[in-house]
Amino acid sequence: MKRTLVALAIAAAAGSTHAVVERIEVTERAPFAPGVTFGEYGAYEKIRGVAYYALDPKAAANASIVDLARAPRDKNGRVLFSSEFVLLRPTGPQQTTLLYDVNNRGNIAILGQVNGRSPAQNDPTTAADAGDGFLMRHGFSLLFSAWTWDVAPTVPVAGTPPSRPLVFAPPIAKGVKGKVYNEFTVNTPTDTVTYAGMRGLTYEPATPNDPHAQLTQRARPGDKRKPIPRSAWKFVAPELQGGPGRVQLEGGFQHGTIYEITYVAKDPYITGAGLAGIRDLLSYFRDHPFEGAPAPRNVLMFGISQSGRLIGRMMHDGLNVDEGGKLVFNGAYLQVPGAGGSAGFNSRFAQPTRHPSMLEEHDYPADAFPFTSAPARDLVTGQTASTLDKARDKQGNLPKLIIANTSTEFWNRGASLVGTTPDGERDVAPADNVRIYGFMGAQHYVGRSNKRAPFTACVSTSDHYLPMRALIVALDDWTVNGKQPPASAYPSLADGTLTTVADYRAIFPKGLGITPPEQNLREPRLNPGTVPPKRGEEYETRVPTPDADGNDRGGVRLVESQAPLGTHTGWNRRAPETGFAWATSRFDGSFVPFARTEAERIAAGDPRPSLETRYPTREDYAAAVRAAADRQIAAGLLLAEDLQRTMTTNLGLYDRIVAHNPADTDCGYLFGK
Repeated sequence: MKRTLVALAIAAAAGSTHAVVERIEVTERAPFAPGVTFGEYGAYEKIRGVAYYALDPKAAANASIVDLARAPRDKNGRVLFSSEFVLLRPTGPQQTTLLYDVNNRGNIAILGQVNGRSPAQNDPTTAADAGDGFLMRHGFSLLFSAWTWDVAPTVPVAGTPPSRPLVFAPPIAKGVKGKVYNEFTVNTPTDTVTYAGMRGLTYEPATPNDPHAQLTQRARPGDKRKPIPRSAWKFVAPELQGGPGRVQLEGGFQHGTIYEITYVAKDPYITGAGLAGIRDLLSYFRDHPFEGAPAPRNVLMFGISQSGRLIGRMMHDGLNVDEGGKLVFNGAYLQVPGAGGSAGFNSRFAQPTRHPSMLEEHDYPADAFPFTSAPARDLVTGQTASTLDKARDKQGNLPKLIIANTSTEFWNRGASLVGTTPDGERDVAPADNVRIYGFMGAQHYVGRSNKRAPFTACVSTSDHYLPMRALIVALDDWTVNGKQPPASAYPSLADGTLTTVADYRAIFPKGLGITPPEQNLREPRLNPGTVPPKRGEEYETRVPTPDADGNDRGGVRLVESQAPLGTHTGWNRRAPETGFAWATSRFDGSFVPFARTEAERIAAGDPRPSLETRYPTREDYAAAVRAAADRQIAAGLLLAEDLQRTMTTNLGLYDRIVAHNPADTDCGYLFGK
């Protein structure tokens, strides 16, 4: 039976006037993964609750929160709001590391990638939801909370409980109006389409079916926008109650076209309050025993993609330091954040689900100078800055950071900028408190698609989740014990492992059946004073240099790169029938296996040595995988406990490639059953 507990939470030290978490209401407390014990940390429990916040708009710590001064206030002049949270922790009394996972579009992300299982209905409950129990066996307490508002409702699946996304209701800047714009495309012709960002919500017109709204079309990002007559289209109701609005066009929307809709909206959400809520929740848990357990020994943050970029924005705005001047987390792991995200999440009419790629959201501000953790100079503006200029606490301390990107982020999210000057001409070494890693040959997430469509190649099979596990443990050791993590390993200009797209295209081997893109993502400097913002000079982004097999050099050489079965790239071109053959996938790379035999290689005109040349027997391949895995373990980039999984996964792929008829272009064989 659910019981409700209420705990007063005066969040600052005695005698202080800092207002942060006012109280916490516990709404559910139950065993997590009943009947399962996780090594020395034993059984776990789940606590679900609501944290209530009060922000002082006049406090210096809140000065960076856009539009906070425009929010409604209580009689004491404070801005009030709340957010739901979920806590998974051992039931025993031992101190643990509190690991805060920034939810991604309302969904818990870390369990899927690190433990290997995303919780059903976004509600971690059962033993199955624990996956292989990695984070629990290593004694992490996991905290999740709501911070973003623009999560679209989903269609419930018959016969299953509804999903429980962590969605935030932020304060509102009442009475504020302004233009907003949304860019969208379609893969196939359709009459009606949603114009919000990826699986998200957007601001709807202040005037229903706004007669002054404008819809434009263009073929390429740099083309002039062509207005579509207002009489030819109209706004229509959302497909689901509370979902994003839609628009209907006479004659239908066509693939191969970029559409953009602009109109006046009102009452923007104060999205920066979500970042402050994370700050204040961590500040509270850092200092206070909670429901019978001691305060944690250590506090870390973790974020994947959008969520990693949010951590970058928190530090950019100084929202990693609480109102008392203390760091709220000792370390953070930013997984696949691309260029870092220092322009999103805290601006008027911000929509956190949106971000630019080669095909989508070209003028949405998600990344802007500075990009590097050490100071760098932007020759265009003359500004010198770093991402950590506002991230120090009052004693001058900085959190320790791990920033990891895959090859795909170099092609489609400007990842080279975290290690170079904005003109792409010089390397910028990371600050002493930062490590940077590039998972070469991997894509944004571990691939599982058994189809080529809507792309031209099968997706990459590389597994970078295993080095992620090692680096999470390393971050904890670094922040608790001072043990140095593996040295930074990422492509650079100095050693020739970072290059231009033109150079990449010249080096990449011919005869593989895939052709490199003509460009990677090059985000422009944007002037936010106009809607859409005016585009300035582009930041210069680079890509990893390929070797003779087409595999990326430099960075973290995954086992799949050291004992390759084919070519893994960070890009995957869109199929011509989508209308966007010039663009690349937002998240996916490519994989082209080596020919099985020399005869097949010669017949196909493949310049890469065949499998039988590289590994005469299966035992030879197994030895190559084992040697590569041992090197990764010695480097601190693979845990010994993950050796068997590495062997099993790679040998399984070898067996399926050897058994597969290359005339069959289906991709399903790559991932087995």
